[in-house]
Amino acid sequence: MLVLGLETSCDETGVALYHSERGLLADALFSQIDLHRVYGGVVPELASRDHVKRMLPLIRQVLDEAGCVANDIDAIAYTAGPGLVGALLVGASCAQAMAFAWGIPALGVHHMEGHLLAPMLEEKPPAFPFVALLVSGGHTQLVRVDGIGQYQLLGESLDDAAGEAFDKTAKLMGLPYPGGPEISRLAQSGTPGRFKFPRPMTDRPGLDFSFSGLKTFTLNTWQQCHAAGDGGEQTRCDIALAFQQAVVDTLTIKCRRALKQTGLNNLVIAGGVSANQALRQSLGQMLGEFKGEVFYARPVFCTDNGAMIAYAGCQRLLAGQHEDLSIKVQARWPMEQLQAL
Repeated sequence: MLVLGLETSCDETGVALYHSERGLLADALFSQIDLHRVYGGVVPELASRDHVKRMLPLIRQVLDEAGCVANDIDAIAYTAGPGLVGALLVGASCAQAMAFAWGIPALGVHHMEGHLLAPMLEEKPPAFPFVALLVSGGHTQLVRVDGIGQYQLLGESLDDAAGEAFDKTAKLMGLPYPGGPEISRLAQSGTPGRFKFPRPMTDRPGLDFSFSGLKTFTLNTWQQCHAAGDGGEQTRCDIALAFQQAVVDTLTIKCRRALKQTGLNNLVIAGGVSANQALRQSLGQMLGEFKGEVFYARPVFCTDNGAMIAYAGCQRLLAGQHEDLSIKVQARWPMEQLQAL
């Protein structure tokens, strides 16, 4: 089965072709970072308009790269949620229109399930069951995964997700959008131990997260340094390192708890923040305690992309799932509502 995958949940337009036997044939991605940077964050209306502009050229591009034509496509998978409603509607309407014209099925895919399954695109995919840490821009979740659609939520962010905390902290410090990569870049030049930030909610039982207070702590530290005449570049780097290490330590502590609680020894990390090298290193070291392994997608598939949607959609289509031609998207969509395969 050859599946065309469309991703338009936020500020990246992703298109890919995935074959159930031959694997990923082609993928293309257009990022809207330059469009939104001037505003310091994503502007939903601009994001939707740009998806409209980029979608068809990207579809033509992946078809050419894969040496395929429209008649070769057996089904279309698109992101149906969660995400920005206007952006989601672009992908959904495009997918359903092409499905109607070509006489093939279209299937809405859960964005976070796409992230969770992205490591399956690698040469050494994880085997079920495992614990998954999902750390994208708007989500931080720990999930027990026993199979596709067999998800048990173990913990989640109660306020700001880790990715949001990175971006908002960077903005408070005057760094350009997107802030996560900027914080990570500055942290490489930071002085270890100069600042000590709290590890939120690690002094109590449970697997939920809260990063709002850490964001405020960082802002107060930055303002105090400025007031003392110590707001130079090195101080910015030192604060970035302390903030990043606090987030990494918090995520690692919670992952260790989740593995102990479930009795599992394999961990999947997925979503945009999973590209952070400090986080990957910390989790890799922690998994040594369990004689397990941490799995993640290559960096290009950590952020939003069409390949993960094509793969996730393909698995559900092969299992016989289908839907009518109505256009349905969901800004919020609990992953536990998904049908198990």
